[in-house]
Amino acid sequence: MFWGNHTDTGERSHVVISSAEVNTVIIAALPSPSTNSIQIGALELRAYGLMIALGALLAVWISSRRYEAAGGDPAIVHRMATWAIPAGIVGARLYHVATDFNRFQDNWLEIPQLWKGGLGIWGAIAGGALVAWWTVHRDGGDVAAVFDATAVGIPVAQAVGRLGNWFNQELFGQPTNVPWGLEIQPNKRPMGHIDSQTFHPTFLYEALWNLGVAAFVAFAVPRLFPRLKKGYSWAIYVAGYTSGRLWIELLRIDDATKLFGARINVWTSLIVFVAAVLVVIKGLRNNHPDGHRKTTESVPH
Repeated sequence: MFWGNHTDTGERSHVVISSAEVNTVIIAALPSPSTNSIQIGALELRAYGLMIALGALLAVWISSRRYEAAGGDPAIVHRMATWAIPAGIVGARLYHVATDFNRFQDNWLEIPQLWKGGLGIWGAIAGGALVAWWTVHRDGGDVAAVFDATAVGIPVAQAVGRLGNWFNQELFGQPTNVPWGLEIQPNKRPMGHIDSQTFHPTFLYEALWNLGVAAFVAFAVPRLFPRLKKGYSWAIYVAGYTSGRLWIELLRIDDATKLFGARINVWTSLIVFVAAVLVVIKGLRNNHPDGHRKTTESVPH
């Protein structure tokens, strides 16, 4: 039992709070981390960057194993990653700066400060995919098979990377009273919601959605579409991701560039979703029995 003081009309009275009520309060919300960095001596590691790095490592590991299982040389994926990951990070930052230009136009020095957050997935996909295509093609690898392999690793990386938003207490959604609402410190709450304590953890929704997409591509697609041509699993990943990003984006309340009254990421998600679905439909119509044939590249060892 807990005792507290309550003052009403000048008289002091005692309020009794049961331990059960306290437990209800505790489990009725998800806590936010008390810090967003790890101190190792004089070295300070930002949790956001660590999550991005961990996600990238998982993506490379998963993708190389899947490519090897398809008959390819995993070294091709490793070499691709050394170029595609930096390109993806640069593309992600440039997309974020371009779509949130008001924040940076008077503070150019903040652009390279990635540890503060601010990476746009669309820039990461565009930059990483272009460089990945170039490096795999240069090395004589099977581009379509590599993209199929990354269709599982990339959403897993996205899911892990989203945990960085949790440490930064950012990219959450509207205020909510659901049991899984996220507690946000007052100094991190947006204007107009200072008195709200818990918010939709939209980054967590996206992380779970991405894991679902990865599982669907890895386990369901080969069974549902056994004759799907190589390369089209990547389009299924893109369609699956954007379908989730659409509804998740509508829950977010952080500042964002808008176009015709909607967040620009909503429009981007919608356009990319439609394009990906059209590609998937094409792949299903033009499927052949040898759609998942083994790769045949010859790479020096």
